[in-house]
Amino acid sequence: MARWNMAQLARTSADFATAARLLCAFNAEFDDPYPNEEWLADRLARLDRRGDTFVALAEEHQVAIGVAVARVRPQFWEDANECYLAELYVVPGLRGRGFGSGLLRFVIDEARVRDCTFMDLTTTDHDAQAMALYEAAGFDRNEGKGPGGPTSFYYELEL
Repeated sequence: MARWNMAQLARTSADFATAARLLCAFNAEFDDPYPNEEWLADRLARLDRRGDTFVALAEEHQVAIGVAVARVRPQFWEDANECYLAELYVVPGLRGRGFGSGLLRFVIDEARVRDCTFMDLTTTDHDAQAMALYEAAGFDRNEGKGPGGPTSFYYELEL
């Protein structure tokens, strides 16, 4: 399958600044706190240089309309990597037009390039659009067992 041609990996300072702007807009939309955009752009660039994080930008008519951040880590069950989709955002006015699914496909393809055989993510039941997007792409909440398997839960603890 060809890679979606409306997305690209962030590579330049301007790309990371764009990603930071979109991520801060994402958090603002959900009334979540967010850091200074300049700090976040620098942080994203540093994480990308380490090689365990990648940032993808979706564009339409050369305007950034979406961002995804993914973290790659080694698996311990097999000699391969796994990918955690930390963030995926499309600007509100363009949702429901395929940009999110295209960006998600791009991220999945990039994860495969990085030897990932598994991807996980977290969303909430307050974001029905995101749930539908991920389920349409084949994600499920059934601990690798498919329908009828045990339901997976996400827990977090601030340290």
